Amino acid sequence: MRADLEWGTIANLVQAAGDRYGDREAVVGPRSRIGYAELACRVRRAAAGVMAAGVRPGDRIGIWAPNTPDYVVAALGAVSAGAVLVPLNTRLKGGEAAELLRRTRTRLLFVTSNFLGVSYVAALKAAGPLPELLTTVVLGETAAVPGDLLSWRGFLAAGADIPDRAVQARIAAVAPGDPADIMFTSGTTGLPKGAVTTHAQTLRAFDTWADLSGLAEGDRYLVVNPFTHTFGWKAGILASLMRGATILPQPVFDAEAVLAKIATERVTVLPGAPTVYQTLLDHPAREQYDLTSLRLAVTGAAVVPLELVHRIRDELGFDTVLTAYGLTESCGMVTMCRRDDTADTVAATSGRAVPGVEVRVRSAEGKDQAAGEPGEVQVRGYTVMRGYFEDPAATAETFTEDGWLRTGDIGVLDAGGNVRITDRLKDMYTVGGFNAYPAEIERILARHPLVADSAVIGVPDPRLGEVGRAYVIPRQQPSPEAASELVDWCRREMANYKVPREVVFVDDLPRNAIGKVLKGELRKH
Repeated sequence: MRADLEWGTIANLVQAAGDRYGDREAVVGPRSRIGYAELACRVRRAAAGVMAAGVRPGDRIGIWAPNTPDYVVAALGAVSAGAVLVPLNTRLKGGEAAELLRRTRTRLLFVTSNFLGVSYVAALKAAGPLPELLTTVVLGETAAVPGDLLSWRGFLAAGADIPDRAVQARIAAVAPGDPADIMFTSGTTGLPKGAVTTHAQTLRAFDTWADLSGLAEGDRYLVVNPFTHTFGWKAGILASLMRGATILPQPVFDAEAVLAKIATERVTVLPGAPTVYQTLLDHPAREQYDLTSLRLAVTGAAVVPLELVHRIRDELGFDTVLTAYGLTESCGMVTMCRRDDTADTVAATSGRAVPGVEVRVRSAEGKDQAAGEPGEVQVRGYTVMRGYFEDPAATAETFTEDGWLRTGDIGVLDAGGNVRITDRLKDMYTVGGFNAYPAEIERILARHPLVADSAVIGVPDPRLGEVGRAYVIPRQQPSPEAASELVDWCRREMANYKVPREVVFVDDLPRNAIGKVLKGELRKH
């Protein structure tokens, strides 16, 4: 039976998985091994904590934390209580995170205490008041937290007085068509937009993903993709729950730590950006680790060289290597290769439309393009978002008059229906698996007193795939140190993956007749 019809909601999926898989390991962390039945119980306790905090169905709950077992429990507890999850990228600065919390009027926030040397609590406090935020819960085993915050243990204890029957009733009240999450992306305006997707479409999409990838009961799935991203949250946590796979959260991608975990935990499934596999292949100690358990790799977000596909199979030992294409506005699911596709198809394309989804390529004049002819990739089907959160104008702009989602990506279809992405109308580029949006970066650069105007593009990088280069028109003659000082300023003002690695000062920028910067001209240089 189709997942959206069998379970209806993520809340029901969690409890059904607890019954179906029992003591099978569900989530494995550094200090804990949680079985499926125990996970279902912990999620009910987290949902009780949400109810005790006064969160109502449909309220937003934010989560700003790395991949950990507590993240899994907190996120599933939030949606089981009928709340709408708002994941926040851990690379965001305090001001960036606070802005998204204000816009969504988030009522409860799960936050990590410290991560990679940064105090997330301090960063959030420094960003100013959040009048709608009722409760902030610090995840982890933190013994003591400031008086205006709740520890994870205290949050769970606060829900102890909520009877289990009340929690079960809240779970039963969640409907398949209710919003499950708001995943933030950015568009040509540079302002992040929140794509709203439902329980039903999420379940159907990632049941399909699990089928196409071959994810199976007993798989051990190392999730290096951030849980704050569709790939980590939905293709990681939710797909594993559907199939009875074991989730191994990886908070930071460190090549040697990942190699060691593959060997000790007998990891079978390792999706990730191409840079993940390239880094593992290049690690000097790789041959010291037993990687023979690996069987399934799924990648995307960038062009994958044919040589890399062969090396992933031959040197890392994966039986199956797949590529896929998606965007936040379509649950992260548009096209996907199939397990019997050739290495050439996997390397040269992102596969063909998943069942229930249609893809077309259209010219600027709105005509369907023949195979091999480039145009904008457009999508229609059950995966497409409900719309952007409280932004009807942006939602309307994103859809064609006949109801197709405009992806903003340029691509071609081959005779077999496989999609190859060749360019991006929105100029987005991918830094180590994270999408960077030039308009957003340019908007932040405009705050610097030296910057009169700027244009940011992605340029090739051997380790990260692409990084940013900023062409800047200065307000006055820059000093010899100005470029490096501007990069340092960016590191303080924006997430690290957004930071331009290079600044080039120019007298002017190439523009067309209506004043739009011709980034294609910049890329030629």
